[in-house]
Amino acid sequence: MKLFSETFTIKTIPKVAWSSEDSFNLKPKPLTFIFLVFGLFLFGLGESLLITSGAGVGPYTVLAQGISNLTDWSIGFSTFVISIFVLFMWIPLKQKPGIGTILNAFIIALTIEFSVYYLPYPEAYPMQVLQVIFGILVIGLGSGFYLISNLGAGPRDGLMIGLQRITNMPIYSIRTTIEISVVVVGSLCLLNNIDKLLGEVVGLGTALFALGIGPSVALGITLVGKLSKQN
Repeated sequence: MKLFSETFTIKTIPKVAWSSEDSFNLKPKPLTFIFLVFGLFLFGLGESLLITSGAGVGPYTVLAQGISNLTDWSIGFSTFVISIFVLFMWIPLKQKPGIGTILNAFIIALTIEFSVYYLPYPEAYPMQVLQVIFGILVIGLGSGFYLISNLGAGPRDGLMIGLQRITNMPIYSIRTTIEISVVVVGSLCLLNNIDKLLGEVVGLGTALFALGIGPSVALGITLVGKLSKQN
């Protein structure tokens, strides 16, 4: 019950013994760097589980699909534009990048690139849903490790941290609000292509991710923080 309460009330990323003192740290402690890489690997593995589940794509992929639908850009280029736009949103939030910001893209992409060949592609719908839930939990745990490392967040997590700082709202509620907003905007961009919207892009997995990733990230941060020696 205490863990449940802390998960839904945590507002800041805790500092532990292996956390970097500053996010812009080019020479972190070896343990800090190891936990950063481990967290990003778990994040990528969780994303791969969502991809191979076949139950619907994540919110930002919905948005990328929507932008592609309106502009004829490729999904990859649309995703790149979204990431750049989110990074520009960091400026008024005074969010600082770090080596984790750069490694975020490379490690997650490489993990997805290789792991999708070895993960299950369930055909039974209940197994697809279970795989989505497991993937969301893995992403949350990975987020806990890499964010507590304090070596720089990825574009989306940096937006979450920046908005939390200026609103003082719990982490889970900030992340959930962002994800739901992204799904809504992406879906609106796909309204003129309703078959694609309902048949290929948005599924139960999309809804589970939008509603579940906030609590999952907050749970991951809480667990990693509690299992590590606090500063």
